[in-house]
Amino acid sequence: MNAMAPTGELERQRLAGLDRPALARYQLQRLNELLETILPHNGFYQHKLGRRRRLESLRDLADLPLTTKDELAEVNSATGLPANLTFPPERYVRFHQTSGTRGRPMAVLDTADDWQWWIDTWQYVLDAAGVAASDRVMMAFSFGPFIGFWSAYDAVAARGGLVIPGGGMSTLARLELMRTCHATAVFCTPTYALRMAEVAAEHGINLASSKVRVLVVAGEPGGSAPAIRQRIEAAWGARLIDHSGATEVGPWGFADTTGQGLHIIESEFLAEFISVESGRLAIDGELSHLILTTLGRAGCPVIRYRTGDLVRPRWAREGDCRFVYLEGGVLGRADDMLVVRGVNIFPSSIDQILHSFPEVVEYRMTARKRGAMDELVVEVEDRLGQPQRIVEALELRLGLRVEVSVVPPGSLPRYEGKSKRFVDERR
Repeated sequence: MNAMAPTGELERQRLAGLDRPALARYQLQRLNELLETILPHNGFYQHKLGRRRRLESLRDLADLPLTTKDELAEVNSATGLPANLTFPPERYVRFHQTSGTRGRPMAVLDTADDWQWWIDTWQYVLDAAGVAASDRVMMAFSFGPFIGFWSAYDAVAARGGLVIPGGGMSTLARLELMRTCHATAVFCTPTYALRMAEVAAEHGINLASSKVRVLVVAGEPGGSAPAIRQRIEAAWGARLIDHSGATEVGPWGFADTTGQGLHIIESEFLAEFISVESGRLAIDGELSHLILTTLGRAGCPVIRYRTGDLVRPRWAREGDCRFVYLEGGVLGRADDMLVVRGVNIFPSSIDQILHSFPEVVEYRMTARKRGAMDELVVEVEDRLGQPQRIVEALELRLGLRVEVSVVPPGSLPRYEGKSKRFVDERR
């Protein structure tokens, strides 16, 4: 432990190092404080939870109903604002929306206290990335109502770093701004990190010679996938740090020291894991639905929220951080899973395989129905024009033969934010 670390960092280290019983006691206290705060005022959770104001044990949490995204999308007809607000509208100072990649964007509001909680929780991610007051941080995303890296922007500023906004710019203009401002860190999606590398190569820009030493990525699976991480790190000559969060939940995950998974910030979130196979509480390493409860966001709380993310939790791990570990990070979305000829497939698994081919510039996966079964077709921009080697790699690693076709260079879409490489025509 660094003896010169600021008090906030020391407290984060202490909480991350708690054993499971001590952490459970801390979480129970925080949860009961949250319930005491919200239930007298929050009509949404009054209706869902009834009059129960206090839990005697975290085991009692399983008695409470799950919260779904459809429920959170409900709007108060009198105010036009989300139904799960705890306080009067005038208490709220931040308005954001979900990305809308899976339907209509959902509004989420935060009070000043809640936004400070976002900033404080983000410090775990900045610790993992080694971001310091001396850093110059490029925010390579479009500053709209989507939460994006808005909270990261304020978190870096609170740490004393110089924040460089990159909204409303072309990719080439962002690369030039990074160069002229001597940016040392870049925050973006994994897809956009690769897109910037592609544009840099097209214009003879050597990213590896820039001053960027770390990239923090979020918004989609991939930052914890070895093939994707290695490809980004090789292009940039910089370290990559994964992060996960959601507009309706908050910044809940940060990369471990190996870069191959995520820790859930259990000082601020209660995590539950429901087995995909059995529907019961998951055991160590089992593919699971991730359920999260916020502990510090009273203005727009979520209790037992079904995130839609699929993960593999690991509890028995050595090291300074004892927060639950998600092997491989977020593995995919529950509603994206395909069953192709009896084999369960996640688009993120195909992402990893395709990113292992340096000649594959861009790609798109399309899922269709053929009778009662799913069918998957993959299009690739491949400099070698040799799809058979990709077909063989997919068959070897997935146990499934997938149709792969080569399309002309530059014909597939590029993305600045979350990618839309997976097109689901089954719905």
